[in-house]
Amino acid sequence: MSIPTAWLLDRYYCSKPDFVDGTAHFFGMCRDHVVPGSRILEVGAGPTNRCSEFFASLGPVTGVDVSDEVLGNRALSSAAVYDGLTLPFDDAVFDACISNYVLEHVEHPARHFQEVARVLKPGGVYCVRTPNLRHYVTAGAKLLPHRMHLKIANRLRALDATAHDPYPTFYRANTPGRIRKLAAPSGLEVRDLQMIEKEPSYGLASPLLFVPMMVYERLVNSWSALAVFRVNIFTVLVNASPGRSSDFSRRPVEGNLIEPSGNESRKS
Repeated sequence: MSIPTAWLLDRYYCSKPDFVDGTAHFFGMCRDHVVPGSRILEVGAGPTNRCSEFFASLGPVTGVDVSDEVLGNRALSSAAVYDGLTLPFDDAVFDACISNYVLEHVEHPARHFQEVARVLKPGGVYCVRTPNLRHYVTAGAKLLPHRMHLKIANRLRALDATAHDPYPTFYRANTPGRIRKLAAPSGLEVRDLQMIEKEPSYGLASPLLFVPMMVYERLVNSWSALAVFRVNIFTVLVNASPGRSSDFSRRPVEGNLIEPSGNESRKS
């Protein structure tokens, strides 16, 4: 009889008194660096979800996304749909920006960092959680065509049928070195960077996946030299630029920002 992965997850992770899952860890990082009451921009906010709700506990959140699902995110104070390139906001209007599993989907990361720096106030922070390209799951995902992601990504994480299909990924800013190199020309400097390996969520579909992934997790967390192979990059960038504008500055279009509707939406 096969041991259910839910039991393994509880036995080796959730039941431990000192266990903090990856999302709670990221929330803690955001709480440590975002001043209470800050005006926050969430890039890739998606529909109503746990993360947007937490960010809203830190300050009013404006959400932006390439999908109009963001317009139904009830945790946001305002929302906008954009083209994935130019953020539809004035220069230096946000105290903080947050993206949670978004950077891997950005096709033009240098432009992305430039836009984030533009809309941040000097000294504003950008909190990011994104996969590490040196991890075997991410490296394997990069090699697979998107049609395969559609077939297997949600299944491996044991998500139900209502889960959002995965968006196309590019992984063009998914190592610590690439983040530093791409962000620096925009005046964004690393304030904090952590390599994180938590519970093996991609092994929840089967114990045959979960157990070897758990062994890997124990290995990379046992020795700091192996930190470069942990699954996620958590980083906080600070806008060290003295309030300069970029060539891509765009003022908000009338009616572009709306109050989110109360309609229930799928979680991304």
